[in-house]
Amino acid sequence: MNTISTARTLGFYPTCIYDQNQMEVEKSNILRVLTFLFTKLIPLTSPLYINKTTYIIHNQKSSQISNLSSNHFWVFVQTLDTITMTDLENDVEVPRFFLCPISLEIMKDPVTLSTGITYDRDSIEKWLFSQKNDVCPVTKQVVVDIELTPNHTLRRLIQSWCTINASSGIERFPTPRLPISRTEIVKLLKDSKSPQLQMKSLKRLKTIVMENEKNRRLMESVSAADYLASILTTGAGEVSGVDGCVSTEADEALRILYHLKLSPTGLKSLFGKTENFVVTLTRVMQRAASFESRAYAVMLLKSMFEVAEPIQVTSLNTQFFTELVHILVDQISQKATKATLKLLISVCPWGRNRIKAAEAGVVPVLIDTLLDTTEKRLTEMIMIVLDQLCQSAEGRADLLKHGGGLPVVSKKIFRVSSIASERAVRILYSVAMFSGNARVLEEMVQLGVVGKLFLVLQVDCGSKMKEKAKEILKMHSRVWKKSSCIPNDLISAYPS
Repeated sequence: MNTISTARTLGFYPTCIYDQNQMEVEKSNILRVLTFLFTKLIPLTSPLYINKTTYIIHNQKSSQISNLSSNHFWVFVQTLDTITMTDLENDVEVPRFFLCPISLEIMKDPVTLSTGITYDRDSIEKWLFSQKNDVCPVTKQVVVDIELTPNHTLRRLIQSWCTINASSGIERFPTPRLPISRTEIVKLLKDSKSPQLQMKSLKRLKTIVMENEKNRRLMESVSAADYLASILTTGAGEVSGVDGCVSTEADEALRILYHLKLSPTGLKSLFGKTENFVVTLTRVMQRAASFESRAYAVMLLKSMFEVAEPIQVTSLNTQFFTELVHILVDQISQKATKATLKLLISVCPWGRNRIKAAEAGVVPVLIDTLLDTTEKRLTEMIMIVLDQLCQSAEGRADLLKHGGGLPVVSKKIFRVSSIASERAVRILYSVAMFSGNARVLEEMVQLGVVGKLFLVLQVDCGSKMKEKAKEILKMHSRVWKKSSCIPNDLISAYPS
Protein backbone atom coordinates (compact mmCIF):
# COMPACT_ATOMS: atom_id res chain seq x y z
CA MET A 1 0.00 0.00 0.00
CA ASN A 2 1.72 3.18 -1.21
CA THR A 3 -0.74 5.90 -0.19
CA ILE A 4 -0.25 7.04 3.38
CA SER A 5 -2.60 9.59 4.89
CA THR A 6 -2.79 10.80 8.44
CA ALA A 7 -5.51 12.06 10.70
CA ARG A 8 -5.42 15.69 11.63
CA THR A 9 -5.91 16.95 15.17
CA LEU A 10 -9.56 17.89 14.55
CA GLY A 11 -10.62 15.02 12.28
CA PHE A 12 -9.93 12.91 9.21
CA TYR A 13 -9.39 13.49 5.54
CA PRO A 14 -12.40 12.25 3.48
CA THR A 15 -10.56 9.00 2.75
CA CYS A 16 -7.63 7.75 4.84
CA ILE A 17 -5.70 4.50 4.66
CA TYR A 18 -3.38 3.71 7.53
CA ASP A 19 -0.40 1.36 7.38
CA GLN A 20 0.80 1.28 10.96
CA ASN A 21 4.38 0.26 9.97
CA GLN A 22 4.87 3.47 8.02
CA MET A 23 2.83 5.98 9.97
CA GLU A 24 5.09 8.46 11.75
CA VAL A 25 3.11 11.69 11.90
CA GLU A 26 0.68 12.83 14.61
CA LYS A 27 0.76 9.43 16.28
CA SER A 28 -0.87 10.53 19.50
CA ASN A 29 -3.90 12.02 17.76
CA ILE A 30 -4.40 8.90 15.63
CA LEU A 31 -4.18 6.71 18.73
CA ARG A 32 -6.75 8.82 20.49
CA VAL A 33 -9.22 8.63 17.61
CA LEU A 34 -8.71 4.90 17.02
CA THR A 35 -9.04 4.10 20.72
CA PHE A 36 -12.34 5.99 20.75
CA LEU A 37 -13.61 4.17 17.68
CA PHE A 38 -12.68 0.67 18.80
CA THR A 39 -13.54 0.88 22.48
CA LYS A 40 -16.54 3.22 22.62
CA LEU A 41 -18.68 2.44 19.62
CA ILE A 42 -18.31 -1.08 18.28
CA PRO A 43 -17.03 -4.60 18.83
CA LEU A 44 -13.81 -5.18 16.91
CA THR A 45 -15.45 -7.62 14.51
CA SER A 46 -18.17 -5.42 13.00
CA PRO A 47 -18.50 -2.35 10.75
CA LEU A 48 -18.90 0.98 12.53
CA TYR A 49 -21.34 3.82 12.04
CA ILE A 50 -20.38 7.31 13.20
CA ASN A 51 -22.23 10.59 12.49
CA LYS A 52 -24.31 8.80 9.80
CA THR A 53 -21.47 8.78 7.26
CA THR A 54 -18.43 7.18 8.86
CA TYR A 55 -17.42 3.55 8.31
CA ILE A 56 -14.59 1.56 9.82
CA ILE A 57 -13.62 -1.82 8.40
CA HIS A 58 -10.69 -3.71 9.79
CA ASN A 59 -9.23 -7.18 10.20
CA GLN A 60 -7.18 -6.66 13.30
CA LYS A 61 -6.18 -10.02 14.78
CA SER A 62 -5.72 -8.57 18.26
CA SER A 63 -7.64 -5.99 20.25
CA GLN A 64 -4.43 -4.31 21.36
CA ILE A 65 -4.70 -0.80 19.91
CA SER A 66 -1.19 0.11 21.02
CA ASN A 67 0.48 -2.61 18.91
CA LEU A 68 1.10 -0.34 15.90
CA SER A 69 3.97 -2.47 14.59
CA SER A 70 1.71 -5.40 13.62
CA ASN A 71 1.79 -6.11 9.89
CA HIS A 72 -1.79 -7.37 10.05
CA PHE A 73 -3.37 -4.17 11.40
CA TRP A 74 -5.12 -2.25 8.65
CA VAL A 75 -7.81 0.34 9.02
CA PHE A 76 -9.92 1.86 6.30
CA VAL A 77 -11.81 5.01 7.18
CA GLN A 78 -14.28 6.65 4.80
CA THR A 79 -16.06 9.75 6.06
CA LEU A 80 -17.96 12.65 4.63
CA ASP A 81 -18.15 14.61 7.89
CA THR A 82 -15.11 15.41 10.03
CA ILE A 83 -14.96 13.89 13.49
CA THR A 84 -14.10 16.68 15.90
CA MET A 85 -12.82 16.43 19.43
CA THR A 86 -16.26 17.58 20.64
CA ASP A 87 -17.78 14.56 18.86
CA LEU A 88 -15.33 12.29 20.69
CA GLU A 89 -16.28 13.72 24.06
CA ASN A 90 -20.09 13.73 23.47
CA ASP A 91 -20.32 10.35 21.80
CA VAL A 92 -23.54 8.29 21.72
CA GLU A 93 -23.34 4.51 21.56
CA VAL A 94 -25.43 3.15 18.70
CA PRO A 95 -26.80 -0.39 19.28
CA ARG A 96 -25.46 -2.76 16.63
CA PHE A 97 -28.86 -4.15 15.69
CA PHE A 98 -30.09 -0.64 14.79
CA LEU A 99 -27.66 -0.56 11.83
CA CYS A 100 -28.51 -1.78 8.34
CA PRO A 101 -25.99 -4.44 7.17
CA ILE A 102 -25.83 -2.74 3.76
CA SER A 103 -25.67 1.00 4.46
CA LEU A 104 -24.27 0.68 8.01
CA GLU A 105 -26.63 3.51 8.97
CA ILE A 106 -29.47 3.55 11.50
CA MET A 107 -32.50 1.99 9.85
CA LYS A 108 -35.43 4.32 9.18
CA ASP A 109 -37.76 1.62 7.86
CA PRO A 110 -36.50 -1.83 8.93
CA VAL A 111 -37.87 -4.74 6.91
CA THR A 112 -37.14 -8.45 7.12
CA LEU A 113 -36.23 -10.47 4.05
CA SER A 114 -37.45 -14.05 3.54
CA THR A 115 -33.97 -15.18 4.68
CA GLY A 116 -34.63 -13.75 8.16
CA ILE A 117 -32.19 -10.82 7.95
CA THR A 118 -33.42 -7.29 8.64
CA TYR A 119 -32.35 -4.35 6.44
CA ASP A 120 -33.36 -0.76 5.88
CA ARG A 121 -36.06 -0.79 3.20
CA ASP A 122 -34.38 1.72 0.92
CA SER A 123 -31.06 -0.17 0.96
CA ILE A 124 -32.46 -3.66 0.35
CA GLU A 125 -34.80 -2.43 -2.39
CA LYS A 126 -31.84 -0.84 -4.19
CA TRP A 127 -29.90 -4.09 -3.77
CA LEU A 128 -32.70 -6.30 -5.11
CA PHE A 129 -34.42 -4.11 -7.66
CA SER A 130 -32.09 -1.36 -8.88
CA GLN A 131 -28.91 -3.46 -8.80
CA LYS A 132 -30.74 -6.65 -9.94
CA ASN A 133 -29.27 -8.90 -7.24
CA ASP A 134 -31.16 -12.08 -6.35
CA VAL A 135 -29.32 -13.17 -3.18
CA CYS A 136 -29.43 -12.03 0.43
CA PRO A 137 -26.37 -9.77 1.06
CA VAL A 138 -25.62 -11.42 4.42
CA THR A 139 -26.55 -15.09 3.99
CA LYS A 140 -25.92 -15.28 0.21
CA GLN A 141 -29.10 -17.36 -0.08
CA VAL A 142 -31.20 -16.94 -3.23
CA VAL A 143 -34.20 -14.71 -2.49
CA VAL A 144 -37.26 -16.58 -3.75
CA ASP A 145 -39.91 -14.37 -2.14
CA ILE A 146 -39.24 -10.69 -2.78
CA GLU A 147 -41.93 -9.39 -0.43
CA LEU A 148 -40.44 -7.42 2.46
CA THR A 149 -42.02 -7.74 5.91
CA PRO A 150 -41.97 -4.55 8.03
CA ASN A 151 -40.22 -5.03 11.37
CA HIS A 152 -42.48 -2.79 13.45
CA THR A 153 -40.98 -3.82 16.79
CA LEU A 154 -37.45 -2.82 15.77
CA ARG A 155 -38.69 0.42 14.20
CA ARG A 156 -40.42 1.43 17.45
CA LEU A 157 -37.26 0.61 19.43
CA ILE A 158 -35.18 2.80 17.11
CA GLN A 159 -37.69 5.66 17.34
CA SER A 160 -37.71 5.41 21.15
CA TRP A 161 -33.92 5.40 21.26
CA CYS A 162 -33.81 8.49 19.03
CA THR A 163 -36.27 10.28 21.33
CA ILE A 164 -34.22 9.42 24.43
CA ASN A 165 -31.03 10.72 22.77
CA ALA A 166 -32.58 13.85 21.28
CA SER A 167 -30.38 16.02 23.53
CA SER A 168 -27.32 14.59 21.74
CA GLY A 169 -28.61 15.77 18.37
CA ILE A 170 -30.25 12.49 17.35
CA GLU A 171 -33.36 13.09 15.25
CA ARG A 172 -36.36 10.80 15.54
CA PHE A 173 -37.33 9.20 12.23
CA PRO A 174 -40.99 9.58 11.26
CA THR A 175 -43.12 6.46 10.89
CA PRO A 176 -42.85 5.41 7.22
CA ARG A 177 -45.90 5.05 5.00
CA LEU A 178 -46.81 1.41 4.46
CA PRO A 179 -45.96 0.30 0.91
CA ILE A 180 -48.31 -1.62 -1.34
CA SER A 181 -48.61 -5.28 -0.41
CA ARG A 182 -48.93 -8.44 -2.46
CA THR A 183 -52.47 -8.96 -1.11
CA GLU A 184 -53.60 -5.50 -2.26
CA ILE A 185 -52.21 -6.05 -5.76
CA VAL A 186 -53.91 -9.44 -6.07
CA LYS A 187 -57.23 -7.89 -5.02
CA LEU A 188 -56.88 -5.10 -7.58
CA LEU A 189 -56.09 -7.63 -10.32
CA LYS A 190 -59.19 -9.65 -9.43
CA ASP A 191 -61.29 -6.48 -9.37
CA SER A 192 -60.01 -5.63 -12.84
CA LYS A 193 -61.96 -8.64 -14.13
CA SER A 194 -65.21 -7.03 -13.02
CA PRO A 195 -66.72 -4.64 -15.63
CA GLN A 196 -67.94 -2.29 -12.85
CA LEU A 197 -64.55 -2.07 -11.12
CA GLN A 198 -62.23 -2.60 -14.06
CA MET A 199 -61.31 0.98 -14.97
CA LYS A 200 -60.91 2.08 -11.33
CA SER A 201 -58.66 -0.92 -10.61
CA LEU A 202 -56.55 -0.34 -13.70
CA LYS A 203 -55.98 3.32 -12.82
CA ARG A 204 -54.84 2.30 -9.33
CA LEU A 205 -52.54 -0.39 -10.77
CA LYS A 206 -51.02 2.18 -13.13
CA THR A 207 -50.22 4.45 -10.17
CA ILE A 208 -48.63 1.53 -8.32
CA VAL A 209 -46.48 0.38 -11.24
CA MET A 210 -45.18 3.91 -11.85
CA GLU A 211 -44.01 4.36 -8.23
CA ASN A 212 -40.88 2.22 -8.08
CA GLU A 213 -39.05 -0.88 -9.27
CA LYS A 214 -40.07 -2.86 -6.19
CA ASN A 215 -43.76 -2.49 -7.06
CA ARG A 216 -43.08 -3.60 -10.63
CA ARG A 217 -41.30 -6.76 -9.52
CA LEU A 218 -44.00 -7.47 -6.95
CA MET A 219 -46.68 -7.15 -9.64
CA GLU A 220 -44.76 -9.47 -11.94
CA SER A 221 -44.41 -12.04 -9.14
CA VAL A 222 -48.21 -12.25 -8.74
CA SER A 223 -48.71 -12.83 -12.51
CA ALA A 224 -50.11 -9.37 -13.24
CA ALA A 225 -49.04 -9.84 -16.88
CA ASP A 226 -51.62 -12.65 -17.23
CA TYR A 227 -54.49 -10.42 -16.16
CA LEU A 228 -53.36 -7.47 -18.25
CA ALA A 229 -52.75 -9.54 -21.39
CA SER A 230 -56.23 -11.03 -21.05
CA ILE A 231 -57.85 -7.57 -20.75
CA LEU A 232 -55.81 -6.31 -23.68
CA THR A 233 -56.69 -9.29 -25.88
CA THR A 234 -60.40 -8.90 -25.13
CA GLY A 235 -60.36 -5.12 -25.56
CA ALA A 236 -58.33 -5.16 -28.77
CA GLY A 237 -60.76 -7.67 -30.25
CA GLU A 238 -63.84 -5.60 -29.49
CA VAL A 239 -65.22 -3.19 -32.09
CA SER A 240 -66.39 0.12 -30.66
CA GLY A 241 -68.64 1.91 -33.14
CA VAL A 242 -67.80 2.29 -36.81
CA ASP A 243 -64.11 2.99 -36.23
CA GLY A 244 -63.41 -0.39 -34.61
CA CYS A 245 -61.15 1.24 -32.00
CA VAL A 246 -59.45 -0.52 -29.11
CA SER A 247 -61.36 -0.14 -25.83
CA THR A 248 -60.25 2.38 -23.22
CA GLU A 249 -59.67 -0.44 -20.71
CA ALA A 250 -57.37 -2.20 -23.18
CA ASP A 251 -55.39 1.03 -23.65
CA GLU A 252 -54.94 1.30 -19.88
CA ALA A 253 -53.91 -2.36 -19.58
CA LEU A 254 -51.32 -1.85 -22.33
CA ARG A 255 -49.80 1.15 -20.54
CA ILE A 256 -49.45 -0.84 -17.34
CA LEU A 257 -48.01 -3.87 -19.17
CA TYR A 258 -45.38 -1.72 -20.87
CA HIS A 259 -44.39 0.12 -17.68
CA LEU A 260 -44.06 -3.18 -15.82
CA LYS A 261 -40.70 -3.55 -17.60
CA LEU A 262 -40.97 -7.33 -17.42
CA SER A 263 -37.91 -9.51 -16.92
CA PRO A 264 -36.69 -11.62 -19.89
CA THR A 265 -38.61 -14.59 -18.46
CA GLY A 266 -41.77 -12.50 -18.18
CA LEU A 267 -41.37 -11.18 -21.73
CA LYS A 268 -40.91 -14.69 -23.11
CA SER A 269 -44.04 -15.88 -21.33
CA LEU A 270 -46.10 -13.18 -23.08
CA PHE A 271 -45.83 -15.13 -26.32
CA GLY A 272 -47.90 -17.89 -24.76
CA LYS A 273 -50.34 -15.84 -22.70
CA THR A 274 -53.08 -15.94 -25.33
CA GLU A 275 -53.63 -17.62 -28.68
CA ASN A 276 -51.19 -15.18 -30.25
CA PHE A 277 -50.30 -12.10 -28.25
CA VAL A 278 -48.25 -10.70 -31.15
CA VAL A 279 -51.46 -10.64 -33.23
CA THR A 280 -53.16 -8.79 -30.36
CA LEU A 281 -50.48 -6.09 -30.31
CA THR A 282 -50.57 -5.89 -34.11
CA ARG A 283 -54.31 -5.26 -33.82
CA VAL A 284 -53.62 -2.51 -31.28
CA MET A 285 -51.20 -0.81 -33.71
CA GLN A 286 -53.91 -1.04 -36.37
CA ARG A 287 -56.98 -0.01 -34.36
CA ALA A 288 -55.81 2.15 -31.46
CA ALA A 289 -57.30 5.61 -31.53
CA SER A 290 -54.31 7.26 -29.86
CA PHE A 291 -50.74 7.50 -31.06
CA GLU A 292 -49.65 6.78 -27.47
CA SER A 293 -51.20 3.28 -27.46
CA ARG A 294 -49.68 2.48 -30.84
CA ALA A 295 -46.27 3.58 -29.51
CA TYR A 296 -46.65 1.42 -26.39
CA ALA A 297 -47.59 -1.56 -28.56
CA VAL A 298 -44.51 -1.31 -30.78
CA MET A 299 -42.19 -0.67 -27.81
CA LEU A 300 -43.56 -3.73 -26.00
CA LEU A 301 -43.11 -5.81 -29.16
CA LYS A 302 -39.53 -4.59 -29.42
CA SER A 303 -38.79 -5.81 -25.88
CA MET A 304 -40.50 -9.15 -26.54
CA PHE A 305 -38.58 -9.92 -29.74
CA GLU A 306 -35.26 -9.11 -28.10
CA VAL A 307 -35.72 -12.33 -26.09
CA ALA A 308 -37.86 -14.32 -28.56
CA GLU A 309 -37.13 -17.84 -29.80
CA PRO A 310 -36.53 -18.37 -33.56
CA ILE A 311 -39.87 -20.15 -34.02
CA GLN A 312 -41.66 -17.07 -32.67
CA VAL A 313 -39.75 -14.75 -35.01
CA THR A 314 -40.37 -16.75 -38.19
CA SER A 315 -44.15 -17.00 -37.75
CA LEU A 316 -44.92 -13.32 -38.32
CA ASN A 317 -47.56 -12.31 -40.87
CA THR A 318 -47.47 -9.51 -43.47
CA GLN A 319 -49.93 -7.38 -41.47
CA PHE A 320 -47.35 -7.12 -38.69
CA PHE A 321 -44.88 -5.43 -41.07
CA THR A 322 -47.62 -3.27 -42.62
CA GLU A 323 -48.42 -1.78 -39.22
CA LEU A 324 -44.72 -1.12 -38.58
CA VAL A 325 -44.61 0.81 -41.84
CA HIS A 326 -47.57 2.91 -40.67
CA ILE A 327 -45.74 3.69 -37.41
CA LEU A 328 -42.76 4.95 -39.42
CA VAL A 329 -44.89 6.95 -41.84
CA ASP A 330 -46.94 8.62 -39.10
CA GLN A 331 -43.77 9.61 -37.20
CA ILE A 332 -45.54 9.19 -33.86
CA SER A 333 -42.41 9.98 -31.85
CA GLN A 334 -38.65 9.54 -32.02
CA LYS A 335 -38.91 6.83 -29.38
CA ALA A 336 -41.55 4.91 -31.34
CA THR A 337 -39.55 5.23 -34.58
CA LYS A 338 -36.39 3.86 -32.96
CA ALA A 339 -38.35 1.04 -31.32
CA THR A 340 -39.76 0.12 -34.74
CA LEU A 341 -36.31 0.07 -36.31
CA LYS A 342 -34.91 -2.05 -33.47
CA LEU A 343 -37.83 -4.42 -33.92
CA LEU A 344 -37.09 -4.72 -37.65
CA ILE A 345 -33.41 -5.35 -36.87
CA SER A 346 -34.46 -8.19 -34.55
CA VAL A 347 -36.78 -9.93 -37.02
CA CYS A 348 -35.23 -9.26 -40.45
CA PRO A 349 -32.22 -11.61 -40.26
CA TRP A 350 -34.72 -14.33 -41.27
CA GLY A 351 -35.26 -14.59 -45.03
CA ARG A 352 -39.05 -14.90 -44.94
CA ASN A 353 -39.34 -11.78 -42.84
CA ARG A 354 -37.18 -9.81 -45.29
CA ILE A 355 -39.58 -10.66 -48.09
CA LYS A 356 -42.64 -9.80 -45.99
CA ALA A 357 -41.07 -6.51 -44.90
CA ALA A 358 -40.25 -5.60 -48.50
CA GLU A 359 -43.77 -6.50 -49.63
CA ALA A 360 -45.17 -4.27 -46.86
CA GLY A 361 -43.23 -1.31 -48.31
CA VAL A 362 -40.54 -0.89 -45.64
CA VAL A 363 -37.69 0.02 -48.06
CA PRO A 364 -39.11 3.20 -49.67
CA VAL A 365 -40.23 4.47 -46.25
CA LEU A 366 -36.73 3.93 -44.85
CA ILE A 367 -35.15 5.75 -47.78
CA ASP A 368 -37.51 8.72 -47.33
CA THR A 369 -36.66 8.81 -43.62
CA LEU A 370 -32.96 8.57 -44.42
CA LEU A 371 -33.23 11.56 -46.78
CA ASP A 372 -34.86 13.67 -44.06
CA THR A 373 -32.83 12.78 -40.96
CA THR A 374 -29.44 13.92 -39.75
CA GLU A 375 -29.56 12.04 -36.42
CA LYS A 376 -26.63 9.65 -36.14
CA ARG A 377 -28.18 6.70 -34.30
CA LEU A 378 -31.35 6.82 -36.40
CA THR A 379 -29.27 6.78 -39.59
CA GLU A 380 -27.22 3.82 -38.36
CA MET A 381 -30.33 1.77 -37.57
CA ILE A 382 -31.90 2.54 -40.96
CA MET A 383 -28.70 1.47 -42.72
CA ILE A 384 -28.67 -1.80 -40.75
CA VAL A 385 -32.28 -2.59 -41.75
CA LEU A 386 -31.63 -1.66 -45.40
CA ASP A 387 -28.59 -3.93 -45.41
CA GLN A 388 -30.73 -6.80 -44.14
CA LEU A 389 -33.54 -6.17 -46.64
CA CYS A 390 -31.17 -5.79 -49.60
CA GLN A 391 -30.13 -9.39 -49.06
CA SER A 392 -33.48 -10.26 -50.69
CA ALA A 393 -34.37 -9.65 -54.33
CA GLU A 394 -37.51 -7.75 -53.31
CA GLY A 395 -35.53 -5.41 -51.06
CA ARG A 396 -32.94 -4.64 -53.73
CA ALA A 397 -35.64 -4.03 -56.34
CA ASP A 398 -37.35 -1.49 -54.05
CA LEU A 399 -34.03 0.26 -53.37
CA LEU A 400 -33.25 0.60 -57.08
CA LYS A 401 -36.80 1.65 -57.90
CA HIS A 402 -36.59 4.60 -55.51
CA GLY A 403 -34.89 7.60 -57.12
CA GLY A 404 -32.99 8.43 -53.96
CA GLY A 405 -31.99 4.86 -53.05
CA LEU A 406 -28.46 4.53 -54.45
CA PRO A 407 -27.56 8.22 -54.03
CA VAL A 408 -28.45 8.42 -50.33
CA VAL A 409 -26.76 5.11 -49.50
CA SER A 410 -23.58 6.20 -51.26
CA LYS A 411 -23.71 9.61 -49.59
CA LYS A 412 -23.69 8.08 -46.10
CA ILE A 413 -20.19 6.62 -46.65
CA PHE A 414 -17.79 8.63 -44.43
CA ARG A 415 -20.57 11.11 -43.59
CA VAL A 416 -22.11 9.61 -40.44
CA SER A 417 -20.07 6.94 -38.67
CA SER A 418 -18.01 3.82 -39.30
CA ILE A 419 -21.13 1.69 -38.72
CA ALA A 420 -23.14 3.58 -41.34
CA SER A 421 -20.21 3.52 -43.80
CA GLU A 422 -19.71 -0.23 -43.46
CA ARG A 423 -23.42 -0.92 -43.92
CA ALA A 424 -23.56 1.35 -46.96
CA VAL A 425 -20.74 -0.59 -48.64
CA ARG A 426 -22.49 -3.87 -47.77
CA ILE A 427 -25.69 -2.60 -49.44
CA LEU A 428 -23.76 -1.60 -52.57
CA TYR A 429 -22.11 -5.01 -52.57
CA SER A 430 -25.50 -6.77 -52.51
CA VAL A 431 -26.76 -4.59 -55.37
CA ALA A 432 -23.60 -5.06 -57.46
CA MET A 433 -23.44 -8.81 -56.81
CA PHE A 434 -27.06 -9.78 -57.41
CA SER A 435 -28.70 -6.90 -59.29
CA GLY A 436 -25.80 -5.50 -61.29
CA ASN A 437 -27.30 -5.27 -64.80
CA ALA A 438 -26.07 -2.79 -67.39
CA ARG A 439 -28.52 -0.06 -66.37
CA VAL A 440 -27.65 -0.34 -62.69
CA LEU A 441 -23.88 -0.32 -63.37
CA GLU A 442 -24.18 2.77 -65.53
CA GLU A 443 -26.26 4.48 -62.86
CA MET A 444 -23.63 3.66 -60.22
CA VAL A 445 -21.00 5.42 -62.36
CA GLN A 446 -23.14 8.48 -63.04
CA LEU A 447 -24.15 8.89 -59.40
CA GLY A 448 -20.54 8.80 -58.24
CA VAL A 449 -20.91 5.47 -56.45
CA VAL A 450 -17.84 4.04 -58.19
CA GLY A 451 -15.78 7.06 -57.23
CA LYS A 452 -16.86 6.59 -53.61
CA LEU A 453 -15.68 2.98 -53.74
CA PHE A 454 -12.25 4.15 -54.92
CA LEU A 455 -12.20 6.56 -51.98
CA VAL A 456 -12.84 3.64 -49.59
CA LEU A 457 -9.67 1.95 -50.91
CA GLN A 458 -7.58 5.08 -50.39
CA VAL A 459 -8.54 6.13 -46.87
CA ASP A 460 -7.90 4.50 -43.51
CA CYS A 461 -10.99 2.44 -42.67
CA GLY A 462 -11.94 -1.10 -41.72
CA SER A 463 -10.32 -3.99 -43.60
CA LYS A 464 -13.68 -5.69 -44.22
CA MET A 465 -15.04 -2.52 -45.74
CA LYS A 466 -12.02 -2.15 -48.01
CA GLU A 467 -12.31 -5.79 -49.07
CA LYS A 468 -15.97 -5.37 -50.01
CA ALA A 469 -15.23 -2.24 -52.05
CA LYS A 470 -12.36 -3.98 -53.81
CA GLU A 471 -14.57 -6.95 -54.68
CA ILE A 472 -17.25 -4.67 -56.15
CA LEU A 473 -14.71 -2.87 -58.36
CA LYS A 474 -13.17 -6.15 -59.54
CA MET A 475 -16.59 -7.66 -60.14
CA HIS A 476 -17.48 -5.11 -62.84
CA SER A 477 -14.04 -3.98 -63.97
CA ARG A 478 -14.74 -4.76 -67.63
CA VAL A 479 -17.66 -2.36 -67.75
CA TRP A 480 -16.34 0.41 -65.53
CA LYS A 481 -12.79 0.52 -66.97
CA LYS A 482 -14.28 1.38 -70.34
CA SER A 483 -16.58 4.07 -68.97
CA SER A 484 -15.81 7.63 -70.06
CA CYS A 485 -17.33 8.88 -66.79
CA ILE A 486 -14.43 7.56 -64.70
CA PRO A 487 -11.36 9.87 -64.63
CA ASN A 488 -8.05 8.48 -65.89
CA ASP A 489 -6.37 8.82 -62.48
CA LEU A 490 -8.96 6.44 -61.03
CA ILE A 491 -8.61 4.02 -63.94
CA SER A 492 -4.86 3.86 -63.25
CA ALA A 493 -5.60 3.05 -59.59
CA TYR A 494 -8.10 0.34 -60.47
CA PRO A 495 -7.49 -2.79 -58.35
CA SER A 496 -6.06 -5.69 -60.29
